Amino acid sequence: MLSLVIAEASLELVPKELYRHNAITAYCRKMDKRPSEILLDNSWHFGAMKGLKNEIKRGRPDLVHFSLLEACTIPLYWEDEVSVYVHTIDDKVITVGERVRFPKSYHRFVGIMEQLFEKKVIKSDDQKLFEIQNLSFSDLIDAIEPDQVIGLSSEGKKSNYESVAKMCTDETCLVIGGFPKGEFFDSTKKSIDSLYSVDENPLEAHVVVARTLYEYEKTIFM
Repeated sequence: MLSLVIAEASLELVPKELYRHNAITAYCRKMDKRPSEILLDNSWHFGAMKGLKNEIKRGRPDLVHFSLLEACTIPLYWEDEVSVYVHTIDDKVITVGERVRFPKSYHRFVGIMEQLFEKKVIKSDDQKLFEIQNLSFSDLIDAIEPDQVIGLSSEGKKSNYESVAKMCTDETCLVIGGFPKGEFFDSTKKSIDSLYSVDENPLEAHVVVARTLYEYEKTIFM
């Protein structure tokens, strides 16, 4: 089946260097949690994130939530025609199980992800819903073993959703950035065979996921 990787995703726990920042400690008191138990979120932790390495690509778990909603609530996913992975900016990989009823509430999503970081696996009735591992992007690609890796980026060769979808097969790995600004790291681009730009304007990840997977669906079901 087609593999979708949301790469360098803006999804991580609060890094240790921010534990003692006032914005973090205040939020932790409010949520009655330790800094090591909460997701980094620019909406709440903007002050603490100032000057953080790769700041513009971090602290937006909502973008990951939107993207996963687009990928995991469509016929392509429910017919087992796409496998979904999230590679995070700090080199962890979340594998989404088959036919997971994905949480539509953002707050529910945050709670599940925070639980996942702690427990490493989330199950329901013996079904594995989510699993997280320490893996680099290149290690993930090696594990998937695709025939080709296609990445979508504003830096890529000009193309469109329909053309990219027609290039994809059930042995393709499609890579879409899960961050708000910036481009793929060089280490990520080394594992991508072909890089394409599918729109004249920069778009949020969930829009690109939705439009590209819809075009690919048409090649499978229509």
